[in-house]
Amino acid sequence: MTVAGFGFRHGASLASLKSALEQLERCYGPVERLAAAQSMLPLVQALGRERGMAVIGVDDASLPTAATLTRSKQSLQARGTGSVAEAVALLAAGPGAVLLGPRLISTDRMATVAVARSS
Repeated sequence: MTVAGFGFRHGASLASLKSALEQLERCYGPVERLAAAQSMLPLVQALGRERGMAVIGVDDASLPTAATLTRSKQSLQARGTGSVAEAVALLAAGPGAVLLGPRLISTDRMATVAVARSS
C-alpha cells in the first residue's frame, strides 16, 4: 500500500494540497491512501472526498516516533518531528513502511507531502 502523508501551515488551502499531491504523483505515481495528523485531518478529508480516496488519521502524539529524512527546525519545534508529512506517511503505512523519498513542497509553499510504502 502507498500512502501520501501531508503536513501544512495554517492558512493552507485545498489547492495547496492538490499542488503537492500532483507533484508527488508525477515523481512516484498514484497513491492508494491519503493521511494526516488528527489535528490536520479535515482539509485532507476534503481532498479525499474530492478524489474518492480513503484518508487515514494519525495520532499527533506519535509523530516524534517516526524516523524522517527531513530535519525541519520549524517542524521539530512545533511537532517534535523533522517532517510532519514524512512521519504521517510512515505511520499511516504501518510497521516496516519505508519512505520513497523526502517530502515535496507545494508551489505556494504552504503544504508538504511524502509517500511511504508498506512492506
